[in-house]
Order: sequence, then C-alpha cells, then structure tokens
Amino acid sequence: MKTRIFFIGIVVLLLGCKSEVENDHLDLSKAVVIISSGVDKTMQATLFAVLTEEIAKRTGFNLHKGDATDAKTVIKMALQREIDLFESSKVPSFLLETSLKKEGFRLYHEVLEDQDVLWIVGADERGLLYGIGKLLRIAQLSRDKFTLEKGIKLVSEPEYPLRGHQFGYRNTANSWDAWTVEQFDQHFREQILFGANSFENIPFQEAGSSPHFKVHPQEMEVALSEICQKYGVDYWVWTPAPKDLTEANAHEEGFIQQEAFYARTPKLNAVFVPGGDPGENHPSVLIPYLKDLATILHKYHPEAGIWVSLQGFNEEKTSYFFEYLQKEKPDWLAGLVNGPSSPPLDFEREQLPEKYAYRFYPDITHTVRCHYPALRWDQAYALTLGREPISPQPNLYTQYFRRDVSKTDGFITYSDGSHDDVNKVLWSQLGWNSKVNTEDVVKEYCQFFFGTEVADKASEGIFALEKNWKGPILENEGIDSTLEKWKSLEKNHPELSENWRWQQLILRAYYDAYVKAKLVFESGLEQKSYKVLSEAAEMGAEAAMEKALIILKSTDSAQTGRDLRKKIEWYAEELFQSVGAQTSVEKYQARGAERGAILDFLDIPLNNRWWLEDEFGKVKKLTTEEEKIARLDFIRTYESPGEGSFYDNISSAAAKHVTSETDDAIDYLWEHDGKSRKRLSTQLFQFSPVLEYEGLNFETDYLIRVAGYGEALLRANGERLEPTKYEKGFEEFKEFPLPKELIADGNLKITFDKPDEKHLNWRKQSRVTDVWLIKQ
Repeated sequence: MKTRIFFIGIVVLLLGCKSEVENDHLDLSKAVVIISSGVDKTMQATLFAVLTEEIAKRTGFNLHKGDATDAKTVIKMALQREIDLFESSKVPSFLLETSLKKEGFRLYHEVLEDQDVLWIVGADERGLLYGIGKLLRIAQLSRDKFTLEKGIKLVSEPEYPLRGHQFGYRNTANSWDAWTVEQFDQHFREQILFGANSFENIPFQEAGSSPHFKVHPQEMEVALSEICQKYGVDYWVWTPAPKDLTEANAHEEGFIQQEAFYARTPKLNAVFVPGGDPGENHPSVLIPYLKDLATILHKYHPEAGIWVSLQGFNEEKTSYFFEYLQKEKPDWLAGLVNGPSSPPLDFEREQLPEKYAYRFYPDITHTVRCHYPALRWDQAYALTLGREPISPQPNLYTQYFRRDVSKTDGFITYSDGSHDDVNKVLWSQLGWNSKVNTEDVVKEYCQFFFGTEVADKASEGIFALEKNWKGPILENEGIDSTLEKWKSLEKNHPELSENWRWQQLILRAYYDAYVKAKLVFESGLEQKSYKVLSEAAEMGAEAAMEKALIILKSTDSAQTGRDLRKKIEWYAEELFQSVGAQTSVEKYQARGAERGAILDFLDIPLNNRWWLEDEFGKVKKLTTEEEKIARLDFIRTYESPGEGSFYDNISSAAAKHVTSETDDAIDYLWEHDGKSRKRLSTQLFQFSPVLEYEGLNFETDYLIRVAGYGEALLRANGERLEPTKYEKGFEEFKEFPLPKELIADGNLKITFDKPDEKHLNWRKQSRVTDVWLIKQ
C-alpha cells in the first residue's frame, strides 16, 4: 500500500513539473503570422516563407497569415520605423527604446487580455530575418511542438557590418560543384539565419571543369546573385586580374569577360580583385586596371565597389600602393582586403585612409599549409585527414577571431567546401557579437539543425571532436570515448541519418578512432621489427630484414579497425549522395588528393614501413656484412639514441623538448599526392625551432645532431656553434660538439638563426626535421 501511494505521489509530482514547464512556455503551434505592410512586398514573401517553412520542416505545423482578432497567439513582424501594426493599443515601451543599429532586431513577448503576441521588430528587412533566425535557434522545435519561453525580451545588434563566406562554384571545392540551385538557396538561408549578410562566388569557370556540375557555371553565377537578391543580402565575386597586365591587350581581354558578367548579373555589391595568389602584377599596372574595371562595373551596378588585397606584395609594392592611396584618395576604390600573405593586419589598418573599409579574408577551411593551422596536430591525422577534413574547431577559431577581426570592419571567409560548416556558423555569430559564448553558439547550431532533444549531447560531441585533435593520438584517451558518444547518438536518433551535417560529424568520429587503432597497431609492428633488427648479428642481416618486412607487412591482413572502416566508407557514400562530398579522387572524382579525399588514405602506413622497405634495399647493396649490420643498427636506434641522450621529431605532437610552435600546423611536407616514402620524421619540420633541456650533466660531452634540409645556423644558449659535419640534403646530418661550459647550470636552449631565403619558395627554404642531443 505504501509503495502504491509513493508511486502515485511520484506521478503527481512529475505531472506537476510538466505542467509547470508548459506554463513557462508559449505555445506557438497555432500562431497567426502578421507582417507589416511597410515591409517590401518581395521581402514579405521571403520572411513568411523562411519562418513557416523552417517551422514546418521541424514540427509539421503550417502557420498561416490571417486576421489576428480572434487568434490566441500572434507573431507580428514590423520595421522599427512603423506604427501601423501597433494599432491603437499602447506600444510596448521596450519596442520604442533607443533606435536599433542597422540589421538589429528585438524579440518581445507581450501578454494582452486574451492574446499572446510575439513581436519581431527589425531595424530593416535584414533585421527581421536575423530576428527570425534567433527565434528558430532558441525555440523548442520538434515533431508536433513549437514553444518558446514566455516573457522573452531580447534586443540584438551586429558588432561588425560585414559577415560573410566564400562559396566558389568550382571544381576546387570538395562538394559545392555538385550542388543544385535549390541546395545553394537553402544553404544561404541557413547561413543568414546565423547572422551572415554576404556571399562571395568565384565566377568564370569552364563548363567542363567539373564532372559534378549540375548547372552550367554561368547559369549558377546568375542564380547565386538572384538568391542574394531574394534574401536581401550582398553578393560578392572574387575575380583575379590577368596574370601579366604588362602584356599587350591584357586589360581589354580581362574587361570583355568581366563586362559580360556584370551585364547578366541582377545583383552585385562588390568585386574583389586579389593582388596575389594568383597574380604577380605591380601596383603601377594593377591600379589603372582596377580604375578602368570600376568604370565598367558602375555602368551596370552603380553602387557596387572594387576591393583589392596586397597578397604577396613586398615592401616596395606595399609602399607604392599606400602612397598612391594617401595622395590620390580615389573614389573608385571601396576598400582593402587582408588575406593570407598580405602585410600584417595592424600595419594595413594604420596605413589605410579612413574613407576605405577594411575586410578580412581568413582561411577557416584548411588544417595545414594555411592561414589558421590546427595546432600540434598529430602526424597521423595529417597523413590521413589531409588539408580539408571535416573540421569543427569552435574553441580554436574563437581564439583566432578575437585575436584578428577587431582590426577590421568584418570578414568574408575563405572556404572550399561543406566540411567547415561549424566554423562558418561560429564566425557569423562572432561577427554578430564577438563576446558570445562559444558553447551557446554550438548549442544553437545543434538545436537548429538536429533538434531540441539531441542538442546538448550533439554539442558535447562537437567539442569532443575538437579535443580529438589535441596532442599526440597515442596519449589521447578521449578519442575512443568521443566515438562512443557519437555511436550512441547515431543509434538513438535514426531520424537524423539523412542529415548531411549529422553524417559528417559521425564520420569524423569513426575516422579518428580508426586512425588511432591503426596507429597503435602499426607502431607496435615497427617496434617488433626493430627488435628483430637488434638480432641481425646473430641471424644475419639478410634474414633479419626479411623477417622484419614480414612483420611490417602483416598490417595488410590484419583486422584492426575493419568495422570502423566499413562505417567510414558507408558515411562517405551517404555524404556523396546527400551533399556531393568528394572523399576520394578515384571513387568520387575529387579535384585532388588533399581536397578532402580522406578515403584515399585509409591504407597509408602510419609507421615507417615504406621508408624501411627502401632502406633495406639500400642495405642489401652494401659490400660487407659488417656494413649491413652497422646500418641496420643505426636504423633501429634512429629515435632511440640511448640512456642519457635525447631525440625529438621537431614538429611531432609528441616532441618532448620542442617549445616553439610551428609556422604552419605541423609543417607537413606534402609530396607525391600525400604518399611520400620519406621517413615520417623528415616530412615534419620547422624553419626556426626552439628546444629546451634541463638537468643535463655538465661534466659530460654532448654532440648535437641535426637533420633537415639546407642550412642550420645553430646556437646553444645563445652561442653560435661550429659544426664538425655539415650535410644539407634530406636524411643527411649536421653535427655540433657542445662545449661543457655552455651547460654549467645543466640547462640548454637550442635555437636556429633563420637564413635570408626570402627569394626562395617555402618548399626550398632551409628547415629542421630532427634533433638529437647525444651523450658521448
């Protein structure tokens, strides 16, 4: 009897809690929508479609316009300057407070006698769109449910006037070239609902340049313009100048193509001409080209602006450009763009006259050899995930944003695919409010795209994916637990299985776990092979190498990660079908191996197998058994110089003595489409690394050995050391005896002076790959 009473009490308590929760929320499932007549008629249709279509997708409810007289719940949209929707009733004071900044909005729940009114008031039509976006991101939306906390009283205004992303419809992108106009329309809408106001295309693509094009690129150029026109946001294009403007008729040939594009484009707000990457033109010829281009542009789009970057400019070119601006102050130029390889942000901001806007062009799409590298990335990820993997990095990109964007008037990011979707949304929201809580942004992302029920756990899963990339894989215990989080989500929410954002996040979780399992197994094989090589003197060099190779090749028949691999391949196919993601060159016709083709690296060795195979071939050609055994002994102890000695793979996430950060992620040298047979450590480098040691024996003789390429101007505790051996090729060595007096306190700091090699491409510049401190 007591048990029954207790059970009934619990039920009553739970029902009471449910009722209390429901009483705290406004039911909008039957709300009537009213849009002020002062809103542009075309935008009225857009606003109504955006609100009702996004609600219908998530809930099944079909809101409609109508007479609010008898409605219990009303959603009213109006511009700040209007009063006709307020009717004769008293206007809520909150809606009449200080004027909103451009694009700002207010959300306000008003309770009348027999009616709930949710106001969305915008400074302009864009403000209304952003108000709808906020509503959709914070409302409780699920099948047969559309509620919002009662009493909402929110005002929000953008911090930066320019917030956008590049969407180049071209083969280089790893998914967009497979999109339809409808997919772009939906995607632009979603980006706008998170605060974006600008989209940049890369026109002038050849019709046959991508096997994935579903729409002729010239048709898509116009369609993207029409989409921006529909939503009332800005349409930009990225159009490099002819490669060499000093050639005869170069100007005119460039203008023919540009003018034809301007003429057929219904909306165009800005034309961005990069000064470099591509392009090597001197500003003395680039400036006249831009001036003439502006004249042609204004024939068709009088309010559009010409923008330029100084990417790749040296000091002389930079000085020439800013001296021109200071002296001439041309009206045809709208602003300056800072992109990768531009002069520093602080410098350009200081030099730029106030009349010009200043746009940031950050790369938020790549992980290596890029503007914003993944920090201390494990080499196994670089070997497999490459340069354009699925890359949610909310914490890292928040740091980058807050460090750099404040020096500008906003941004249009560089992107080359759908893989960085979380990063785009994050930057749009930081552009709206740079102090916004990163966790709140990710939570709203998950709530909007995946639903209220899953939002918290999916948000945790995204941050867990970012942590998967932190530090050495073999020391990261979170990778397996991250997979378990996503496997649980995958199992419990089959209704999201066709959602491409969901698909790519789960794929990343499986891929990371696969890489770890493979790395653990193959690292073990390499150590076993070295154990065999240590017995070469007893069994003979030839026999030892043969046995070691059998061990190394046993990975081919191993079952390690096979189930994970099947999931990876399955999700790759799903992503190709849902969003055109090209995860393989051969299977899905990706533009190149480093363009997100992660399937093509599932079988790449994560140990030194390829290098060892080649080295064994060289050993077999040595004359004597003694030489062979000596070389095998060197190979097996390459990273193990003995007790009291130290070795560091310079850019490895596991390097113990390296205190410097790399210039570019792990500075992974990309060769042979990512399948270099070099020793893994020699594919990692820094140009000027710093290493620090403590507790050295000052009575011991030490030798510093360096591997890399080119020069190595080494200093020990500030003193330049003279080498006794100085080879400059890959897998060759430089050796520097260390004077005892330099480590009298037991501490050592190794640094490298950077040689003057600005005239060389970065791939040709000197670098350091391995450093040993060897006890003699």
